[in-house]
Amino acid sequence: MKIVADREACASAGMCALTAPGYFDQDDEDGRVVLLAEEAEGRDDDVADAVRLCPASALRVEP
Repeated sequence: MKIVADREACASAGMCALTAPGYFDQDDEDGRVVLLAEEAEGRDDDVADAVRLCPASALRVEP
């Protein structure tokens, strides 16, 4: 499953980094999402939770 993060839409809430820290981090400068991995392997539930919890809908997954 491919992970897509829209940095322009990101509201810097950090829910993604808290929910799936192996896949998401926050930029030290502006707090926006930083994608650490483009593919979710084995932790699909964590990534799906991060997508669902993102208040700005800046994350999505593709098959």
